[in-house]
Amino acid sequence: MPRHAAKRSSRTRRFSAGGAVTVGTFALACTALFGTAVAAQAAPATKTTKAAQATKAIKAALAAKVTASTYTVQRGDHLASIARAHKVPGGWPAIATANHLVSPYILQPGQVLTLPTGSATATAPAKTTAAPATVQTYANNLDGWIKHSLAVMKQNGIPGSYNGIYRNVIRESSGNPMAINLWDSNAAAGIPSKGLLQVIQPTFNTYHVAGTSWNIYDPVANITAACNYAYHRYGSIDNVNGPY
Repeated sequence: MPRHAAKRSSRTRRFSAGGAVTVGTFALACTALFGTAVAAQAAPATKTTKAAQATKAIKAALAAKVTASTYTVQRGDHLASIARAHKVPGGWPAIATANHLVSPYILQPGQVLTLPTGSATATAPAKTTAAPATVQTYANNLDGWIKHSLAVMKQNGIPGSYNGIYRNVIRESSGNPMAINLWDSNAAAGIPSKGLLQVIQPTFNTYHVAGTSWNIYDPVANITAACNYAYHRYGSIDNVNGPY
């Protein structure tokens, strides 16, 4: 075997050993650096924040396909209150998007809104039927006629009391609605006094109160016209204590 192949100098061995160590160290360093780079590349660039997650959830809700579930707007409603009441995914923005509403999001009573998928069932408000107006009825007797007349007088601002009317009716006709005076000066003039409060036709026509009959013998019409006349001449039927 040649000498140079069989035996190397100690310097050469040292160099070779040193070179191996150097190369090894370099390789380890490169491996360490490459591993760090790979690790850095594998790590997420940023962390997803709660705000971003909420935004993502809202966008997903807005993109959800709407169904035929609807809600009829009531007086005082607004998008936020509707969203809360029906647990709308995505809140009021989802309702606005589903119905193509834009700021200022004005709602009108009776307006029908489409609610996004996942909303609580929107129940239509129960329809209420207005109770028919109560019609006051009165007995067909002197008591009922006086009470009815007092109700009409109140509506027309004509003063008078039950007792004042009753006292004068008893004196004038004894409560007979068909009573007629055929012997006094009015009768002689061709305009006899008629009815419960013995009213002549011209006075009845002048002081007739709207809403009552034009028949002078009608008890309510007669009482009310007489009380209206007494109001204008004496201040009230209550102030009349004799022929008037």
